[in-house]
Amino acid sequence: MKVNPDLKKVENAYDAIAAEWAVAFAGEHEKKPKDREMLARFAQEIGCGRPVWDFGCGPGNTARYLRDRGMEISGLDLSEAMLEQARTLHPDIHFRKGNILGLDFEDGTIAGVIAFYAIIHFTKEQVAAAFREVFRVLKPGGLFLLTYHVGEGTIHLEAFLGKRVDIDVLFFSSGFIFDTLRESGFEKVEIIEREPYPGVEYQSRRAYVFAVKESAGVGAR
Repeated sequence: MKVNPDLKKVENAYDAIAAEWAVAFAGEHEKKPKDREMLARFAQEIGCGRPVWDFGCGPGNTARYLRDRGMEISGLDLSEAMLEQARTLHPDIHFRKGNILGLDFEDGTIAGVIAFYAIIHFTKEQVAAAFREVFRVLKPGGLFLLTYHVGEGTIHLEAFLGKRVDIDVLFFSSGFIFDTLRESGFEKVEIIEREPYPGVEYQSRRAYVFAVKESAGVGAR
C-alpha cells in the first residue's frame, strides 16, 4: 500500500501513541451519550446490510462497541501499531491496513462506512478525496457516518499522551462538509452538532454526519 507522503507524519504519530491511545480511549462511547445514539441509529439504518467497515478504526473501540451489539464489522487503519492493538484487544474482529485516500476495495461493494474523526488530519483537498473514495466503494443505498471537530483553523501537536508527535488537527465548518459531500455524489446529507462533554474530551464542538449514496431512481431514504 502506498502512503501519501503528507500522511506519513500521521502514521508515525499514531504508531508512537498506539498503546497509550488504546488505554486512554477504551470504552469512550460509554461516556458520550450522543455517540451511543448515533451508533444505534447507524446500526438500525444498516439493518442486515453487509459488509460494514470502520475506517480510521484505531485500536478498534468503535468496531468493538458495534460488534457487541450484534453488528458484523471490520476495521481499517493507516497505523500498523494501532492495528496490532486492535487485533490483540479484539481477536474476533477483522482488521487490515489501508488508506482512506486510496481504498483497496472494488466499486460499490460496501454497505456502510463509519469514520469517527478519521478526517481530522486532512487538508480540505484530502477531505474531498476521502469522500469521493467512500462514495466510490459504497453500494447504492450505502450509508456513511462520520464525525469531525467543528470550527476553523489548525492545532499543531508536538506531544500527546506523553509521547512526542508532529501532527496537525484540523477543524472544519459544517457548510464545507455538507458541500463537499454533495459534490462527492451523496444525495442526502444530515449534520447533527453538539457541544463537548466537560471532563470527557477535548472541548471542541462536535458533529455527526449521515450521508447516503442513493440508489438510482430511489427518492429520499
